[in-house]
Amino acid sequence: MQTHPRRTVLAAALGAAAATAAAGTAQAHGGSAERRFVKRRLKAMSLEQKVGQLFTTYAYGQTADTTAAADVASNQTAHGVDNAAALIRKYHLGGIIYFAWSNNVANPDQITALSNGLQDAALAGCGTPLFIATDQEHGLVTRIGPPATQLPGAMALGATHDPEAARAAAVIAGTELRAMGLNQNFAPDADVNVNPANPVIGVRSFGSDGEHVAAFVAAQVEGYQARGDLAATVKHFPGHGDTEDDSHSELPQIDHTYEEWREIDAPPFRAAIESGVDLIMTAHIQFPALDASLRPATLSEEILTGLLRDELGYDGVVITDSLRMEGVRNGYGDDRIPVLALIAGADILLMPEHIDIAYNAVLAAVDGGELTEKRIDESVTRILGLKYRLGLFGDPYADPERVDDVVGIPASLEAAQALSDRTTTLVTNDGTLPVPTDGGSVLVTGWGVTTVARLATEFGNRGWSQTSLVTGAAPTQAQIDAAVAAAAGKGLIVVSTNNTKLNPSQVALVEALAGTGVPVVALAVQNPYDIAWLGDHPNAYLATYSYSLDGLESAVHAILGSVNPAGRLPVDIPTADGAGVLFPFGHGLSY
Repeated sequence: MQTHPRRTVLAAALGAAAATAAAGTAQAHGGSAERRFVKRRLKAMSLEQKVGQLFTTYAYGQTADTTAAADVASNQTAHGVDNAAALIRKYHLGGIIYFAWSNNVANPDQITALSNGLQDAALAGCGTPLFIATDQEHGLVTRIGPPATQLPGAMALGATHDPEAARAAAVIAGTELRAMGLNQNFAPDADVNVNPANPVIGVRSFGSDGEHVAAFVAAQVEGYQARGDLAATVKHFPGHGDTEDDSHSELPQIDHTYEEWREIDAPPFRAAIESGVDLIMTAHIQFPALDASLRPATLSEEILTGLLRDELGYDGVVITDSLRMEGVRNGYGDDRIPVLALIAGADILLMPEHIDIAYNAVLAAVDGGELTEKRIDESVTRILGLKYRLGLFGDPYADPERVDDVVGIPASLEAAQALSDRTTTLVTNDGTLPVPTDGGSVLVTGWGVTTVARLATEFGNRGWSQTSLVTGAAPTQAQIDAAVAAAAGKGLIVVSTNNTKLNPSQVALVEALAGTGVPVVALAVQNPYDIAWLGDHPNAYLATYSYSLDGLESAVHAILGSVNPAGRLPVDIPTADGAGVLFPFGHGLSY
């Protein structure tokens, strides 16, 4: 690795002896070497530097010192600086998070160079290496696309009913992230999706059974953290699985009793803690049984300190969910949110709406006595300790010469497809599947421009004559009529659905296509619950839990019988009226 100049910067920032001491493998949590190192670092830091370590936020641009006009303008609007390097210097930031919308993730080589440039800026400033994070849950929430390996998301993996599949996926994902210079992943999701109408979790969850989710969460935590150089983050404490509101835009309320929380929501977090998870992310939700004040959990001392730290015994890093979300900003000023979150027990403040307001509010709270420097030191001690255990004080950099040997390599792509092939769940089948021919004519229609195109391409790759027609989320009668006309003379119809409960015209589309007499195969390409509204109109119904390329390819494999569908539902599918269970947890057909 050609990092001699960077190692020189590192040694100058830390002191040669400290750099040498920290260069080995990560030490045990709270070990004597860690404690001594952190104590020295903390003593050498100013209050301003300590407060800066509490913040992780975003910056626009593909390089740390970008001069691209659009990125500079966006950074000036958001933060009052030109680029990430200036942002890090100004606020002594503890971490940066990557997004596609902030123009951070063009390709693996660029991401690696950006990560290294950010570490350069941090070490040249306050001398403390950065956390570099993203939300690479896979499936619905994927920040870094191809050529990085695309793996099944949580609910798809849950359908394997094999936690080792989740562990294998996390090992691949974590190894690739670290190769690109990231050292934190805000995954896995530990929420138990007991509410099919949940608009923000859904397939991000491993399922609807607390113990099932716990086993998968523990496996992924261990897989992500297996190398010791990447931190996993379970979310969203105390549990976001039973809500019909989206905390990005409003403040949801969970009405579980304390006993229900212990039985349903708590097991995955307990399992994560037992597995040594490095971070736990808070939820912007009200949970009256846990805090009668109805403060969002992110701002609740009863939940973050009383429940998470005292009752569950968690002594790791607590990070808030994004402080830009309305679920936490509803009723609280941007100057109060970071102070209240720290009082509640949070350590890292993620993405405040205004970094300058938030940073200076914490300093003012210390100056005014609302927060003590001792309280700041408690969080910074946890943060520095985690950075030490991840080896960041030894060498925070990624090796640009290794990226192509790690990210998106054939072995990982093959493993991802093999995992995906285990997830597809055949829920109903009247004998139509598998299709008993090696080729024919197929109409692919329904929801999703890219989804329909990908499915049609997969059939074409297998020798089928394919016609594709996108009808969208809410097909008009004209679109339904056009699909029926396009079905004439076809041997098979494949229709993708997504949230038929809220889009009844998708049900009308499937019903009309069934009326043609051509066999209809329906694919639920996100949440698996659509069959409750489709009835017996489709001849077969499969759940893919995702509209990713691998998931759709696996569905075509299953339809054509080249793969025997092996997935089993990781959730109950309730009846349309919610009064009963249509298909239970664990249901799944095969050939």
